[in-house]
Amino acid sequence: MLSIYPASAAERDRWILNRRPAVEDAIRLSFDPWTPRGFFTEEECAENGLVVPVATIFLTNRECPWRCLMCDLWRNTMRETVPEGAIPAQIDYGLARIPSGRQIKLYNSGSFFDPRAIPPSDYPAIAERLKSFERVIVECHPALVGDSALRFRDLLGSRLEVAMGLETVHPEILPALNKRMSLQQFESAAAFLRDHDIDLRVFILVKPPFMQEEAAVHWAARSIDFAFDCGSTAVTLIPTRSGNGAMNELADAGDFSPPRLSTLEAAVEHGLGLRRGRVFVDLWDTGRGDSCPFCYDQGIERLRAMNLRQAILPLATCHACK
Repeated sequence: MLSIYPASAAERDRWILNRRPAVEDAIRLSFDPWTPRGFFTEEECAENGLVVPVATIFLTNRECPWRCLMCDLWRNTMRETVPEGAIPAQIDYGLARIPSGRQIKLYNSGSFFDPRAIPPSDYPAIAERLKSFERVIVECHPALVGDSALRFRDLLGSRLEVAMGLETVHPEILPALNKRMSLQQFESAAAFLRDHDIDLRVFILVKPPFMQEEAAVHWAARSIDFAFDCGSTAVTLIPTRSGNGAMNELADAGDFSPPRLSTLEAAVEHGLGLRRGRVFVDLWDTGRGDSCPFCYDQGIERLRAMNLRQAILPLATCHACK
């Protein structure tokens, strides 16, 4: 790893924060706490194999307390806790502007059960707005999974699913991500959810920083195996992105590059081949890398179809590069 990348967590926090683009950090001061950062309806394969519409709202709220090396989601957050009533108002705003869905994702670029991000006093009002949905999906750091999740679950009239970032099971790279989480902590949080009848979704990075391309499929596969061993019903593979200052510096030093499309495809195929649960790949801002442009376009469409069908589809022959 980079000799300039600090060894201690506190030093890593400062190193990561100091590499944030000042202009983008300043833009956050203009965010409206009463308006979500984004909203749309997407299709997703449900547990029963049917493709269902899922309303997705990206909530505006306070920044996550952790400073993960690869994270660029802080760009969508505020520096202060939003006022009471703001989160329910954001949900109203989003739902009024998108087609209805059978399920809903409330993603907040951090942890839903962080009281400084989502005021717990708003839980009843939030739950009231979600009664028409059969499943509610939120995201949370394993360290914050606990009684707040049970309180929110009890307010809902629908199934609760919590998405947690595992990132990787690589024994050296996971600590280097500055997530301040061990595999044992992840297992404990997953067991808590399972014991209290709350479903688990897991986020996994494909080719995180400090990982070579030839090792990326192996570690993605081991991470998928671990997620299903923890009782996950769905795994989302995320091709690691550049874009924040820290990752750009690592890229310049040769310690990071986005995964190739073929690496991403192989990781997804491993997961689907297990038939232990649903496996999705996040196709947002997927880099082309050194892929043939025709292969890339065909590959993305293949992955999109695999997301919906939950089956490994045949590779198309590229007429440009064969």
